Amino acid sequence: MNWLVTLPCTRAEAEALHEDDEWLALLEPMPTVVAEEVEAFNDLAWQVKAYFAEEPDQQLIAAIQARLPSAAGPLPITEKLPDEDWLVMSQQSLVPVHAGRFYVHTSTNKGVIPEGATPFLIEASRAFGTGGHETTSGCLAMLDRMKRAGRRHDHIADIGTGTGLLAFAARHLWQRAYVTASDIDPVSVEVTMGNAADNGVPLGLSIGEVALCAATGTDHVLIQQRAPYDLVIANILAGPLIELAPSFAAVTGDGGSLILAGLLDTQVDGVLRAYRAEGFRLHMRHDTGDWPCLWLIKRRRYRWQRPIRADGRTSQPPGDFGTW
Repeated sequence: MNWLVTLPCTRAEAEALHEDDEWLALLEPMPTVVAEEVEAFNDLAWQVKAYFAEEPDQQLIAAIQARLPSAAGPLPITEKLPDEDWLVMSQQSLVPVHAGRFYVHTSTNKGVIPEGATPFLIEASRAFGTGGHETTSGCLAMLDRMKRAGRRHDHIADIGTGTGLLAFAARHLWQRAYVTASDIDPVSVEVTMGNAADNGVPLGLSIGEVALCAATGTDHVLIQQRAPYDLVIANILAGPLIELAPSFAAVTGDGGSLILAGLLDTQVDGVLRAYRAEGFRLHMRHDTGDWPCLWLIKRRRYRWQRPIRADGRTSQPPGDFGTW
């Protein structure tokens, strides 16, 4: 993908673009389209990036603009990207990550595995979650802390699994657990399947196996039927975390734990407000650089209060493909 066209848009336009993407197949050449927020918590400040294998003409750009009303005025930004193998370059720039008892590496940077560490081979790929970003390494460290604190988990969900790394780590720590891993992007599910094979992680619905599905938030029959969970992991972004608070509360059992990451230090207060309103309290916080990892616990209900059935609601935007 050597050409990039960047167009401004709103969050609503980005979501509509993602929900109705059949028109993309009619474009020649067909681009790879990614939407992202430009300003946190500002639904009017988003952008769409369209990657092309060859230089797009004005008619092609206009076809994308027509799907984004707010992009009608500003001129699109078109740029030629360097002719590089970005996957190889990203692999070469990665260094192994040692977080808690886990050691995450690619095939090109394995080095010497520290004594007593549990290694995972996670190649740089089309999905997020190689362990190199502070959000992922922070989650690994938090999972290790939970295990060392004597926590036991029998039903675990990793929502936004990316490469599957956090689901694999949780399964390693609690080997008798039912583990469910999902991502909004089907490509991430494919990547996770490959990583599971590379790391000897069994896939399936039984104890000690990882069950996979592509889902928006918690909106999937597999996630719903296997609830409630005593541990939910979500390493995504602050905006989706806030909007998913009711859905996460619905699938987390009383007294269950919730690990949240993918948010900046400046976004913690907003995220915590959303989850306190759903009955969670902050149990522990682990900061890695500017990226905090939050361990929340759902308060137990007593007497007349009844559990709320999960509704699967989410408005996780396109482009938030799971973990980093």
